[in-house]
Amino acid sequence: MEKILLTGCCGFIGSKVGELLLRQKSRVLGIDEINDYYDIRLKEWRLSQLRQHGNFTFVKQDISSPEIRDIVKDFSPDAIINLAARAGVRASIKDPFIYFRSNLTGTLNLLEISKEQSIRKFILSSTSSVYAGEEMPFDEELAVNKPISPYAASKKSAESICYTYHYLYGIDVTVFRYFTVYGPAGRPDMSVFKFIKLIDEGKKITVFGDGSQKRDFTYVDDIAAGTVKGLIPKGFNIINLGGNRPYSLNDLTGMIERELGKKAAMEHKPFQKTDLYATWADIRRAQRLLKWQPVTDLEEGIRKTVGWYRENREWVKDIGLVD
Repeated sequence: MEKILLTGCCGFIGSKVGELLLRQKSRVLGIDEINDYYDIRLKEWRLSQLRQHGNFTFVKQDISSPEIRDIVKDFSPDAIINLAARAGVRASIKDPFIYFRSNLTGTLNLLEISKEQSIRKFILSSTSSVYAGEEMPFDEELAVNKPISPYAASKKSAESICYTYHYLYGIDVTVFRYFTVYGPAGRPDMSVFKFIKLIDEGKKITVFGDGSQKRDFTYVDDIAAGTVKGLIPKGFNIINLGGNRPYSLNDLTGMIERELGKKAAMEHKPFQKTDLYATWADIRRAQRLLKWQPVTDLEEGIRKTVGWYRENREWVKDIGLVD
C-alpha cells in the first residue's frame, strides 16, 4: 500500500512502525497529539527520526477530534494504522475517562471516517492485558471478558467496535494484541527503560511482588515487522504478537545488570491488583496468517536497548520516570 495514515506516530511502537513503512517507500502521514503522560522529549526525539524521511508528513492532532476527518480526506490513505492510545494500566485507574476517549472514542472516530471515505484496511493496536484470568499460553479464541483495569476494558471495547464496522461495512480489520514491548527509546513507565536508567544511576528499582512474575517480552522491531505485515487483507482477525517465551522480572534484572556491569538495589512492594502475574502469547495465528515470528531474544534485545541508552545518556538522564 502506497499511502498510510499512522496515528500515534510519536509513540514507542508507532515510531518504529513509521520507520519501517518509510524505508519500504510508503508515503506516511503521521498523527499524534503528543500528550504529556510521559516526558515529551522522548516523543520529540522519535519524531525527529521520522522527519529525516522525505516521504513523511506530520500533523499534531487528537484522533477523537472532529478535525481529523478533513485531515484524512485530504491525504486519502489506502489504510489506517491506529496506534494512538493512552497506555498504562495503573494510570488508567486514576483517570479512566481519558482512556476511553482516546482508546475507544478515537478508534470509533477513525472507523467512521474509514466508512465514509471507503478506506478498506484498518489496523488497531490492542494489548495482552485483555487476557486477565485466562489460561496460558494466551490464545486469540479466548473470551477475554474479565478486564481488570480501565485500560484493558477500553482496549477490549475498541476491539469490539472494530468487529462491528467490519461486519456492517466490510472494512478489513486486523487487531494486534501486543505483549510487553521493549527496546531503544522505549516508554519510561515500563520496566525495561526504568530498570536500565535506575540501575545505571545507582537508584533503587521498585518491584511489585517478589520478582517471579513473568512477561512475554517482545522486541519493538519484531512488533513493527508484524504490524506492517498486517496490511495484507485478511477479513477480520485478532492476532497476538509476542516473544513466545516468558521471562521473570528477576531474569530481566539480571540481564540488565550484566550489560551495565552494575548491581541493582531493589525495593519490593505488594503485588498490584491490576497486574497479571504472567503473560505468554500463543503466536501460531501470526505464524500461519502473516508468516511472522519474533527474531530477537531478550538477551540480544537488552543488549541493543542498553547500547541505545549509552549513546543517548546525556539527554536521557533528564527524562522523568512514570510510576
